[in-house]
Amino acid sequence: MNQVNISRVRNFGRSVAVEVGALEDSFMDRGRPLGSARVLNAIGLGYENVSELRAFLKLDTGLLSRLLRGLEAENLIKTVPNPKDRRSRITRLTAAGKDEFDIYESLSDERAHAILARHNNSQRLLEAMDVVTVTLARNDIVFEDADYTSDIAIYCMNAYAADLSKRLNLEFDLQKSGASDVSQLQPPLGTFVIARLGDMPLGCVGVKGNGGTVAEIKRMWIAPAARGLGLARRLMTTAEDRARALGIETLRLDTNSALFEAVGLYRDMGWVEIDRFHDDPYPDLFFEKRL
Repeated sequence: MNQVNISRVRNFGRSVAVEVGALEDSFMDRGRPLGSARVLNAIGLGYENVSELRAFLKLDTGLLSRLLRGLEAENLIKTVPNPKDRRSRITRLTAAGKDEFDIYESLSDERAHAILARHNNSQRLLEAMDVVTVTLARNDIVFEDADYTSDIAIYCMNAYAADLSKRLNLEFDLQKSGASDVSQLQPPLGTFVIARLGDMPLGCVGVKGNGGTVAEIKRMWIAPAARGLGLARRLMTTAEDRARALGIETLRLDTNSALFEAVGLYRDMGWVEIDRFHDDPYPDLFFEKRL
C-alpha cells in the first residue's frame, strides 16, 4: 500500500476519533469519558453478563473492572453474582443509570442526525459507513438459521429481488423463481441461513429440500456493504454443512451468467455445470455438487 493510501486511512481515523468524542474528557458533556459511556450503553442494551460485556466491547479484564467500579461509584450500575452461575457476575443499571442511558441515547441520536445533515446525499454516506463498519467488524458476523417468514428473512428476500432486478435489468418476481413452501426451507427438509452483524442483515442462503437426498441452493444474497470480504464463500460453506447434517448428498443451484462473481465462486468451490433442471425464466446456468 502506498503512502498516500496510508495517509487517507490515518486521516479517516483522526476524523472519526474527533467526531465520536474519543478525545473528550467529558463525552457529550455528561461528566465521564467515552469508555465509561460505552460500557453504560452496552449494559443498557442488554449485555449484563460481565464476560459477554467484555467480549462485546473487546476490553481486557483490568480495564473493564476499572470502568465498572467507576460507574458503581456514581450509583449508575450494580454488579452482583450471577444467580444461574455463581462463578460469573452480572451488572445492571440502577434507576439513575437508566436515566443516564436514555440521555446518552437522545444525545447520540442528535449527533447522528447532525452528521447525516452535512452531506447532500445521506444514503451515500450511510452506505459508506456500512462498508467501514462491516470491514472492521467482519470477525463478529454471525450465521444463524432463521424462519423464512421472519422479518429479517423478508428483508433479505426483498433486497435479493431488488438486487437481481437491477443486475438483470428486469423486474425480478420471487414467485416466478422457484417459490418454495416454507417447510422446504426448514428442518428436516431444508434450512434458511442469515448472516448478520448485530441487527444488520448482511446475507442469506437457503437449502430447499423435499425429503430426498437431492436439494437446491436458493436465494443466495450478499449486502453491498459486505461484498469483497469472502462472505459469499462462508455462506455457501455453511449451507453445504447444513445440507450434510440433513442427510442431503447432492446440491443443485441455478444462476444467471450476468452474475459473473457468483458463477466464478461456484466453479471455484467445486460446483460443475449441468443441464437445466427446471423452467424458471431467470437463470441460464445450472450447477451441481456432490457433498
